[in-house]
Amino acid sequence: MSSFQKLEDRRLNEFKQSKEIDLKEVFMIIKRYVWIILLITILSTSAGAFYSVSTYSPLYQSTARIIIGADSNMITTLKVIIQDSTVLEKVVQKLNLPYSAESLSGKISVGSIENSQVVTISVVDSNPKQAATIANAVAETYKDEIPAIMDFKDVRLLSEAKEIPFPINENQNRTIIIAAIGGIVIGIGLAFLLDSLNNSIRKEHEVEELLGIPVLGSVDKMKKNNMQKKKGRKTSFEQRSETLGS
Repeated sequence: MSSFQKLEDRRLNEFKQSKEIDLKEVFMIIKRYVWIILLITILSTSAGAFYSVSTYSPLYQSTARIIIGADSNMITTLKVIIQDSTVLEKVVQKLNLPYSAESLSGKISVGSIENSQVVTISVVDSNPKQAATIANAVAETYKDEIPAIMDFKDVRLLSEAKEIPFPINENQNRTIIIAAIGGIVIGIGLAFLLDSLNNSIRKEHEVEELLGIPVLGSVDKMKKNNMQKKKGRKTSFEQRSETLGS
């Protein structure tokens, strides 16, 4: 084996050893401050759950469909007028809504089914019945007003909006999951910050770096159970010695 190959093998071994040491140190830091990580995770998850429940307001969507007898370019222009204040102000007056035409426009989305003359008018509201009522009112008002606005009469109602009692935003788990993940990340980051600020000596190589002398040996940490066992053995040995002496 050439000297170059030996050097490469040595570098590879050193890299593997340093990687193993780094992973072990990371694991020990997480283990040492696991209570902090768990505490922050629990607090952040609880805060996320509380926020999700306290701010949750169910929203319902209902859709009416109309047919516009025009080409695609004309349909694009006619779709824009559906959300114009000229049409929506009459809807507000007809239904006696407690908000302006601009606010109503924010509740409405207009779309079209691909390669067809069918246009959808969708309304989102906190009341499912109100959502259907508004969608139908917008479709009917648009059909009545568009001849005067664009001198266009080929608009037909295809299907009325119906009340749908299922909210479109019922999934609240996303906020809780994000809060839990954020708590874990913050907890681990805080654990490494506290470890970097800890100046206590815990390893042999730290003693060698600090004092500049090699460590010849170390004393293991004595556990309470081991101390009691040794104390018991010592007592029995002393009793036997006294018996033999007498």
